Amino acid sequence: MNGILSLPDPYSSKVPAVVLVQGSGPLDMDESIGANKPFRDIAEALSAQGIAVLRYDKRTKIYGKQMLKESPGNVTVEGETIEDAILAAKLLKNDGRINPDKVYILGHSLGGMLAPRIDAEGGNFAGIIICAGSPRILSDILMSQNDDVLSQLPKLLRKIAKKQIAGLKAKFDAITEMSEEEAKQTKVFGKTYAWYFKEMAGHPAVDYLIATEKPVLILQGDKDFQVSTEKDFALYQQVCIGKPNVHFKLYPGLNHLFMKSVYGRVRDFKKEYKIPQKVSAEVLEDIAEWILPK
Repeated sequence: MNGILSLPDPYSSKVPAVVLVQGSGPLDMDESIGANKPFRDIAEALSAQGIAVLRYDKRTKIYGKQMLKESPGNVTVEGETIEDAILAAKLLKNDGRINPDKVYILGHSLGGMLAPRIDAEGGNFAGIIICAGSPRILSDILMSQNDDVLSQLPKLLRKIAKKQIAGLKAKFDAITEMSEEEAKQTKVFGKTYAWYFKEMAGHPAVDYLIATEKPVLILQGDKDFQVSTEKDFALYQQVCIGKPNVHFKLYPGLNHLFMKSVYGRVRDFKKEYKIPQKVSAEVLEDIAEWILPK
């Protein structure tokens, strides 16, 4: 798979490093979404501050068709995301230019949700950065997004969409009672099978977060319409009460990509992401300050 290791210039040996882990979907190494490339912005900014950054194409970007052809029902976040992130951590720790004790993970969206699990399953990072993640299970987040869209639709379309959303909820509710074999044979929507959700729900991201004693930084924009301040960021704060290793920051006016929000509504996300922007300089500065020794 293609990847880029961005090194500081001028370069000094044994620099800290970060592995970037994308959100959902078959994304490239820049996490290109519409006209924006948030991971490229992060890599360029952090390497300019003295931090090496490793980013790479997601496995489903390169091998997605092959994976779906061979065993579509078997696809999980383990094979899609977790294995490669652990391999990326090992690659950096074995690189003489990198300080093996200062390798961090930065996960965005679904990547942020999974970051504590990736760490626990073998990433063994120095610290964890969760950008626009969630402590909830994926099906709950998707239902919340659908409900938000529903509330913004005209009356006639709302009636049609309500039936479709009710159908999706029934599918999600049925997953709990399915056996592993049934889940691997049951499509939920598109090319996504029930096992993808069931396997992830069986490894709650929040459990890994509560268990870790490592430094954790949780960031979110308050105009994010894919995860919410009330349901996600506030819940992170709630479950991490009494954990001095976890720090939070909420950014006014920023969307899911940590860029200036223009439309601020989930139904307009395609239009919003078509506007070329850059990740907020304040966010990039905060990440660099958190990683670099004071």
